[in-house]
Amino acid sequence: MGSMDGRTALVTGASRGIGRRIAERFAAEGAAVAVVARTAEPGASTLPGSIEEVVAHIRDQGGRAAAIRADLTVPAEVETVVARAEALLGPADILVNNAGVNFYGPALDIRPHRYGLMFQMMVHTPFRLCQLAIPGMIERGRGWILNITSKQARHPLGPPYPEWAADGCVPYGMCKSALDRLTTGLAAEVYGTGVRINSLGTSGLVMTPGVAVVSPHTPDNTPVEPDDAMADAAVLLCTSPHDTGRIVYSMELLGRPFPDGPWALSATY
Repeated sequence: MGSMDGRTALVTGASRGIGRRIAERFAAEGAAVAVVARTAEPGASTLPGSIEEVVAHIRDQGGRAAAIRADLTVPAEVETVVARAEALLGPADILVNNAGVNFYGPALDIRPHRYGLMFQMMVHTPFRLCQLAIPGMIERGRGWILNITSKQARHPLGPPYPEWAADGCVPYGMCKSALDRLTTGLAAEVYGTGVRINSLGTSGLVMTPGVAVVSPHTPDNTPVEPDDAMADAAVLLCTSPHDTGRIVYSMELLGRPFPDGPWALSATY
């Protein structure tokens, strides 16, 4: 018996990296998993990983999963995701808003199109998916929303500023701050309905395929956390009957030793 037997989970950005690990771990715990991302087939992206590969792996392990291709920067496609998942696997008990994108550079140089994509994928899409999924959860008396955040949501006051503070992550940090505010505010609004809403971020760097893209911006002393930490922490939060409105980080939540510090990168690709 797994801790998620009989439940259905929808995980965005699940073709690779943290999203894939969460989807596969949820399936191992007994959940039926809707694997959502834009990359449907192997080779369709410059990064490795696809939703077809994730679904095949889950099924090979005896789990239940369905692939849902959606470009989460396109509002019309976002509108279909929850209904498509329900048609394939049943109503969602768990929603993990993991999909993310980042364009590094000085804030004054980031083009409007690029920060528009970031806000659409990491703020507007999670907000809308919550609007689409939570009413059904309330009707059924239970549900879990997990928003994947980052320590980039917080920034040191100054001056003086630490060297890493001017790291080219202003729009990304803004998006994650907004996502955390969604977590705490929405948790308060639905408190008592059986729906729990939390934010979870990495304590340090996670070695995902996307790290190859962002690694030039990573401080050399940034510690790496174990590959399984985020998935383990996600299971804890998405099975807890009480935790809600929390903004937590993987290693701290799991009670595992980890260096303290302003580890500024949380790769979710």
